[in-house]
Amino acid sequence: MDSRSPGTRTAPPLVLRPGDDGYDDELAGFQTGFAQRPDVVFAARGTDDVVAAVTYAAGAGLPVGVQATGHGLPDASRGGVLISTRRLDEVAVDPAARTARVGAGVRWGQVVAAAAEHGLAPLNGSAPSVGAVSYTLGGGLGILAREFGYAADHVRSVDLVTADGSVRHVTAAGDPELLWGLLGGGANLGVVTALEIGLVPVTHLYGGALAFDGREVDPGAVLRAYVAWTGGLPDEVTSSVAALVYPDLPMLPEAMRGRYLVTVRVAYTGRAEDGERLVAPLRAIGPAFSDSLRELPYTDSHTIHSDPDFPHAYYGESRMLDGLDTAGIARVLSRTGPAAGHMHVVQLNHLGGALARPADNAVPHRDARWLLRILSPLDGTDRETLRDFYAETLAGVRGHVVGRSLNFTFASGDRTEGLYDAETQKRLAGLKALYDPANLFRRNYGVG
Repeated sequence: MDSRSPGTRTAPPLVLRPGDDGYDDELAGFQTGFAQRPDVVFAARGTDDVVAAVTYAAGAGLPVGVQATGHGLPDASRGGVLISTRRLDEVAVDPAARTARVGAGVRWGQVVAAAAEHGLAPLNGSAPSVGAVSYTLGGGLGILAREFGYAADHVRSVDLVTADGSVRHVTAAGDPELLWGLLGGGANLGVVTALEIGLVPVTHLYGGALAFDGREVDPGAVLRAYVAWTGGLPDEVTSSVAALVYPDLPMLPEAMRGRYLVTVRVAYTGRAEDGERLVAPLRAIGPAFSDSLRELPYTDSHTIHSDPDFPHAYYGESRMLDGLDTAGIARVLSRTGPAAGHMHVVQLNHLGGALARPADNAVPHRDARWLLRILSPLDGTDRETLRDFYAETLAGVRGHVVGRSLNFTFASGDRTEGLYDAETQKRLAGLKALYDPANLFRRNYGVG
């Protein structure tokens, strides 16, 4: 089945080169720390434009990159072809089937709003500005993850342009192996122009954030209490804990500037009164700096994390863990807190539940019980310094590391170790050799 409709164009594609009006604007994205300077930008307005871009790049022997929102750029790059998919921004919900067709340029906020009109919700992440398609191709660890699994687990079909310029509608019935590799394999096998995703019947949550001042309440005590609390949770609770010293920036509330906060974030799909009972042990940790736990419509789910919505420069790493040494995590907190001399955001996600269940896709490390992340602004500190700092900081958890998370590994495209287990890597490499033997799609975290 051909995926050229909707979104097909017969007019010439919009092509931009360095020096053209609109070139720099087309490259602008959320990550500002790594320059993208391609020789040619194809601003795709439909599937035909993507085909034209891939055909051009293959004929010229140029590498291809893809950018929707620019949140997860693998690294800086020069030359080659960049396909900008931001204009492929159609969302169509089928309420009877509980599905949505999502274009490659769609942001999660659009999908949440469209699905909510029908009493449904997608398996989106915490930030409404993130691209839905790229997030899902990397797995997609979202607000409801422990109850419903990864976003990739709910994809029904993928519309794809492969390296030979073919347009494919990929389903489990028609090409199960290719679909397997696309879901979790990132952008290695072609340019995805749209997904059909499953939706879930969620309209409201009990959730929010409970923040403690890390200079008044021991961060280690918060961590230990949080870890103990997660031990008896039902799968309907998805949560994380984050720690950072907030910068002195005018867009932040004055009371938060310069403050070291350790914050537990919670999303629960059950009744509000049950949610209140579940979070009581967290409130008993100590006096809270702020407490936004309440019942809320799913359209407000992004307020649980309140991720920054302005472009900035950052670097980050992740570790998937099969267990937790609280002393090792406490060491991470001590090295990234007020004494660090540089801002670091540390987040620990509680996994398990539906995330641990087998699924027919390439999302790896399902045996992991925790995801540990560190993200650092690039405000004069070079990547090599941060890389060394991360290696030393994360040394205390190395005994539990099973891998890294593709969606939470920022701007280190030359480092792919740990992103997949050996069997998944081998299987993805076989698909890469079949569908992209010339390695056209190499501006990403490679699998070949």
